[in-house]
Amino acid sequence: MALQFELVTPEKLVRSEAVHMVVVPGAEGEFGVLEGHAPLMSTVRDGLVSIYKTEGSQPETIAIEGGFAEVNEQGLTILAERVSG
Repeated sequence: MALQFELVTPEKLVRSEAVHMVVVPGAEGEFGVLEGHAPLMSTVRDGLVSIYKTEGSQPETIAIEGGFAEVNEQGLTILAERVSG
């Protein structure tokens, strides 16, 4: 099973794909999200989002600046103020 992940800024949809796991730089610490994660809303701090395409793979990282993360039945959506790089 895969987690549906979307990374969005006010300007555009940056990423939309099925992945194994995403580690989010939450305001109160990093947290990992897998398929079936409990519903959650969190603010995110400036930092790196780590995207694991498959179990045991090396993560791809994307630098973000602020925003919110929401986990629901559809998957994980990060609404970032800005994506760096």
